[in-house]
Amino acid sequence: MNTTSTPRFAARLNAFKIGAADYWPGKNKITTADLLTRAATAGLTAADLNYPDHFVDDDPTQLLRVMDDGGMVLNGMAMRYYTDPGYKLGAFTHPEAAVRRAAIDETKRGLDVLAGMGGRLMTLWMGQDGFDYSFQMDYARAWGDTIDAMIEVCDHNPDIDIALEYKPNEPRAFALMPDAATTLLALNEIGRSNTGVTLDFAHVLYADEMPAFAAALVSRHSRILGVHLNDGYGKWDNGLMVGAVHPVQTVELLVELERAGYDGTLYFDTFPDHSGLDPVAEARANIEVVQKLRLTASRLVADANLQAAIARQDAPTAMRLVQAAVLA
Repeated sequence: MNTTSTPRFAARLNAFKIGAADYWPGKNKITTADLLTRAATAGLTAADLNYPDHFVDDDPTQLLRVMDDGGMVLNGMAMRYYTDPGYKLGAFTHPEAAVRRAAIDETKRGLDVLAGMGGRLMTLWMGQDGFDYSFQMDYARAWGDTIDAMIEVCDHNPDIDIALEYKPNEPRAFALMPDAATTLLALNEIGRSNTGVTLDFAHVLYADEMPAFAAALVSRHSRILGVHLNDGYGKWDNGLMVGAVHPVQTVELLVELERAGYDGTLYFDTFPDHSGLDPVAEARANIEVVQKLRLTASRLVADANLQAAIARQDAPTAMRLVQAAVLA
């Protein structure tokens, strides 16, 4: 990631439904096109669409036109199985082969729509693929079914990158891919070049990981295909504004992304819905703080004294240098 240039910024579109009655008075149905139009007013320059949810009332051609009108580009798409009650026991891990087949076929349809829109990134967050009780799941079979399903998905269109987004749990008590190491193990078994990882800052904290360390592992063993910036207290997926709780760890992640050469979109996976914040103001605040933290990261990447301190594992010196940069 070039911290001296302006990256593409995207955000969770559904957040822009907040205050719909006031923003669109008299409008009975809020469409994806409406959400994109409102998101563009926040200074966002890219968009991620959920499949199939965001295509219920809008066709791909129309959505591309709306994005272009708002100065936005399509970053990619994300599959959303958990909104379908038929996948409560899993999508790729469902005990019934017919349901697993339906999930795979749904994903392929999503890939076809994505390709038709000119996109090249599909994110899979398999939140429903997990378990809640001991003796509920045949772990070996569920793992094997997932690997087989993902191989089929990857091979459907090798020109599209498939990014796995891990999270320890929610909605299931235990996710099948809860952390960086397990996800990298899966990618190794999948063995396809069009694969990688989407790192979600709050998910990484929730997994009791250090974001920069997770990024270093992913860039060593796979590829960082997506970055979701947000914040939280590590107890669950808070989706707070960027830098609200962990500004130093956020800067360290940005430094690691610079070293890894990540130049993709920065996506704000935040939840202003929880307390009814103005989503436009919230997105603008995220953009502003990330721009500032990226400038800080660019200075730290080139700081020879900091690199020397890190090489010695000299935490007091490193902290003085970092805190001076962050608090300047």
